[in-house]
Amino acid sequence: MAGITSTAPLTQASSLRRNRRWQSRLVRLASYAVLIAGCIVFLIPLFWQVTTSLKTIQDAMRWPPVWLPLPPQWQNYSELFKRFPFWVYAGNSAFISAMVILGTLVSSSLAAYGFARLRMPGRDAIFVLLLATLMLPGVVLVIPQFVMFQRLQWVNTYNPLIIPAFFGSPFFIFLLRQFFLTIPRELEDAARMDGAGYLRIWGQIMLPLAGPALIAVAIYSFVGTWNDFLGPLIYLSDREKYTVAVALRYLAGGMRSRPEYHLLMAAATLSILPCILLFFAAQRWFIQGQVFTGVKG
Repeated sequence: MAGITSTAPLTQASSLRRNRRWQSRLVRLASYAVLIAGCIVFLIPLFWQVTTSLKTIQDAMRWPPVWLPLPPQWQNYSELFKRFPFWVYAGNSAFISAMVILGTLVSSSLAAYGFARLRMPGRDAIFVLLLATLMLPGVVLVIPQFVMFQRLQWVNTYNPLIIPAFFGSPFFIFLLRQFFLTIPRELEDAARMDGAGYLRIWGQIMLPLAGPALIAVAIYSFVGTWNDFLGPLIYLSDREKYTVAVALRYLAGGMRSRPEYHLLMAAATLSILPCILLFFAAQRWFIQGQVFTGVKG
């Protein structure tokens, strides 16, 4: 009897452990099922766009819809290049995006370094005021900015789309400041003992250590600028200066009475490729930068 009673608690403990393992497995499977279902929901529009770009014009307009083009019409892309100067608009978007990234990284990192390291009266109050501007809707600034750029005679140029980036972005300043706060001050103290000034510390110590955060800011800036529609639509009037986002809209509006959705989807697929390739190429640094910028605040 003593042996039987002594093994009973062991049996109950092992049964409890098995139940917990099964519960954890069920929770994990349910989580995976929810994530997979969410991925499918988000990927269906992308799948439809890519497949429509490979359909004939008849299949693109057919109902019920044809999900898989058989055979794929790869010549749609060559026809698009013949009828639509896609590479010209892509080059315009690439130039604007590159300049905006350069201006954003330089100005935002300088301002973030100042807020994170420099001691001055009212620094925290100015930073709070800077963050308060994030709550201001961008739409209310459209008319004042247009009037200002018009008086500067910058309308129908790339200046209104590029120059503001060299004055910093509140959101990116906040992200970089959070990262700079995680860098030990001992590195700066050692640099000052060697005679380094603030700009040298910023350029040779802070920026190399802030690589993941800078990459995250660059990706955000590139995607926002590449996909920007309202800015180029307002300030650009010459068709040869259009960006990809604006050119796609005019491609859709300039079609004949029978919309050629297969060509429109081909152009849209090409327009999102740079964003997808950039994210996958810098995914590790992007996620690392997102994690580090929220460590300390």
